[in-house]
Amino acid sequence: MTFTIYPAIDLRQGRVVRLRQGDPSAQTVYGDDPAEVARAWAARGATWLHVVNLDGALTPQPSSQAAGATDVALNLRRLAEIRAAVNLPIQFGGGLRDVADIAQALALGATRVVLGTVAVRHPEIVAQALARFGPERIVVGLDARNGWVSTHGWRETAALDVMTVARRMTGLGVRRVVYTDIARDGMLTGVNLTATLALARATGLAVIASGGVAGLDDIRSLAAHQADGIEGVIVGQALYTGALDLAEALAVGVQQET
Repeated sequence: MTFTIYPAIDLRQGRVVRLRQGDPSAQTVYGDDPAEVARAWAARGATWLHVVNLDGALTPQPSSQAAGATDVALNLRRLAEIRAAVNLPIQFGGGLRDVADIAQALALGATRVVLGTVAVRHPEIVAQALARFGPERIVVGLDARNGWVSTHGWRETAALDVMTVARRMTGLGVRRVVYTDIARDGMLTGVNLTATLALARATGLAVIASGGVAGLDDIRSLAAHQADGIEGVIVGQALYTGALDLAEALAVGVQQET
């Protein structure tokens, strides 16, 4: 199994940004050209990219009907531009509410998509997506505050704990999830290894960790548990601030594989 480092490219109004704990008012802009950012990560050795349409995630209605539809559409164009700029697989999420949205994202260049709110609220759509596109192209995003799943761009908390949703997804045929500890996201406070590991061990799912990565120690601790099902980590703030060097992180992953 390969331990994968996913540099994050979060899109808001077409720009590359980072939010703290998912708070739209706590935003830092890191670039106006997402394709150029993608090329930079590719040049430093990235093997995957994790791209998020934040405007889609923060839009309560289906994207085509929402007030923020222009920004959602702009971010989808940015996805296509990233696809044209780099020859890397892309994991893409944010605002995918139905099978048509999923098909569009895949057609624009996503290698696989991450389903968050729709997986919690409408698991039947996950089943439809799995049947149409296959389990290697569908990932479920489990975003949690204190063990409870959050939806709609992390602004709402469902009355469901992470394990309950994860087991439901396993029953549908999902093989891979992204687990994000919202309280740590963008905070450089360290990844939640305990919860991530517990999720992987309890469900048998392949888990991609997210939220709070502060440096190489986090990469080492996660990569050491590949055999338990932790197969990668999404890194944003640590890379953009320079707290973590991508080449060094990738080297840790290679060391764990050998």
